[in-house]
Amino acid sequence: MSDEENLRVDACDRVVLVVDDDQRVRESLALLLSAFDLRAITFGSAAEYIAFQKPDVAACLILDLELPDMSGLELQRQSGEDQAPVIFITGRGDIPTSVRAMKQGAVDFLTKPFSEADLMRSVHAALAQDVEARRRRSDLVELRRRHSSLTPREHDVLPLVASGLLNKQAAAELGISETTLQIHRAKIMQKMGAGSLAELVRMAGMLEIPVTHARHAKN
Repeated sequence: MSDEENLRVDACDRVVLVVDDDQRVRESLALLLSAFDLRAITFGSAAEYIAFQKPDVAACLILDLELPDMSGLELQRQSGEDQAPVIFITGRGDIPTSVRAMKQGAVDFLTKPFSEADLMRSVHAALAQDVEARRRRSDLVELRRRHSSLTPREHDVLPLVASGLLNKQAAAELGISETTLQIHRAKIMQKMGAGSLAELVRMAGMLEIPVTHARHAKN
């Protein structure tokens, strides 16, 4: 792929990646996707796909189950959590294989010949899934940035407040005054951008911050 083509890909907000060793299939899928204003990037092998630097845009992967250098299932497994949502296509599908693919997170498993309508429904569903996943990752990055701005004492206060303890209970747990606890709590809310305690609790959950009730709290 030329530098000019890469620039055009980077300018797109959604891309469909196609891995199939049959050139006719690749060309047919690229033509179909273009009819729906979707940019397709095609690969003839798993190795070509792995070597390609993926554009930082929402994407999905149309993946042939049987490739010359690696099975589609193995490619899906090796790609891990960063893999774009997968739509498997195959000429010889069977129930155990399709079940395994779906358990590994595939959006759909289509047996050739499949209808254009079925494929496009799967493509749109997969792209929507990736858009949402990218949004969640972006939100998490921002939350981690905010969390890192807290002072060590604020890091101590956050899980206690998020666990639902009253100010006086959290203060007793840390051995500080209730007034000092309230000051820390207000700063945490401000730095985390939380408009309510419920929102702060949701943020703590997204950050997987363990929230534990105080062992020595006083009513």
